Amino acid sequence: MRTLPTQRVNRGRRNWFCGARGTASFCLLAGLLCALSAFSQDDPLNKAHVPAPGSATPATGAPSGAEAPPLTGPAALHARPGAMLRMNVDMVLVPITVTDPMNRLVTGLEQEDFKVYENGGEQKIRTFANEDAPVSIGIIFDLSGSMSTKLTRARASIVQFIKTANPEDEFFVVGFNDRPELIEDFTSSVDDIQSRLATVRSGHRTALLDAIYYSLMKMKEARHERKALLVVSDGGDNRSRYTEGEVRAQVRESAVEIYSIGIFDPYAATPEERTGPALLNEISEETGGRMYRVDDVSEMGDIAEKISTELRNQYVIGYTPGNLTRDGKWRKVKVKLNPPPGLPALTVHARTGYYAPLQ
Repeated sequence: MRTLPTQRVNRGRRNWFCGARGTASFCLLAGLLCALSAFSQDDPLNKAHVPAPGSATPATGAPSGAEAPPLTGPAALHARPGAMLRMNVDMVLVPITVTDPMNRLVTGLEQEDFKVYENGGEQKIRTFANEDAPVSIGIIFDLSGSMSTKLTRARASIVQFIKTANPEDEFFVVGFNDRPELIEDFTSSVDDIQSRLATVRSGHRTALLDAIYYSLMKMKEARHERKALLVVSDGGDNRSRYTEGEVRAQVRESAVEIYSIGIFDPYAATPEERTGPALLNEISEETGGRMYRVDDVSEMGDIAEKISTELRNQYVIGYTPGNLTRDGKWRKVKVKLNPPPGLPALTVHARTGYYAPLQ
């Protein structure tokens, strides 16, 4: 396997490492509802983990026998006090990745090198950490028909990602084509995940948005405070029930970083395939994650390992917001860097904001 380029710079006590939405009429209506209910019980699409948008019905049918979390539309989150809270109003935690001009990871920075702003106002940093804390990670694996020639490499890259992660990390795996399916529930066992991945096959269409939405809901069962999704896909969505707007809203309302490995065809034939890269890139960057575009499938293992390394070498800034009002409004967050002399221009990757709690 090719080794990623790295560079070490030592200066005194400092050390910098660069390395994803009438009666007759009444009787007729009642009859139709009963017929639809009976039909839905046999409809295989309703056995998927994603119900229709806005539905409050819990999704079931996980292979493990565990019941999946209820999936509700974004509007329902605004209607339920505290439902969209992922960050305690008394302390906001912001995971941060820093890269150099060659897109290599930079570690060894210190608290005084950072400034954080909320809605334009500078906030006092209360806590600062750069530890390899465990992460709850959901892997979203594209199993649509177009992945057939890439399946072996993609499978191997996922295993490589897990093997290089923190041993205390936990993972679940969601595969998707026409609908998302839970392949493996939360586990820290590489062998269990590898065995399950060996059984999957590709085919049918691409319900990427449904898979992201479901995985964000599934993440509510996570044990660790830090949470991330890894999307491995080769194209845009052409099957989902959830819309792009609904998924973007749910992404904003979560505290989950999204990383993506995009295996895109440069000669995409459909509008969905042409817009797929932009969609994954925007969703990933908004959460503080990134999308890595694959030009050569043989490099997927290296890319997966690089993402794993990033998750293990993030800075986490904590601050108490100056505005403690529990109004449920969106708060913009901006992290700026004032690096020590001698370093090149660096890029900060961090979440763009969060929703304040309602109560």
